[in-house]
Amino acid sequence: MSKHIRYTDEPIGEVRLVADFLPSPEELALKNEQTKVTIHLSAETVAYFKAAADKHHTEYQKMIRQLLDEYVAHQKRAEQ
Repeated sequence: MSKHIRYTDEPIGEVRLVADFLPSPEELALKNEQTKVTIHLSAETVAYFKAAADKHHTEYQKMIRQLLDEYVAHQKRAEQ
């Protein structure tokens, strides 16, 4: 950080309170219904997703699920 911040006593203008804009915990919870399935994937695919998940500090199953969800959404848009 080469730039220094200068603080002044200048008026900041009209101030107004903003209502709580953050979503509630209920709104943050995933609402999509999930179905448990068993699937056989290649060792190479699982290794790839596990490495990517470790790199991004997440779960590999979650990444695979997200990939499939986005694929389905894309296909649905293409059908319209």
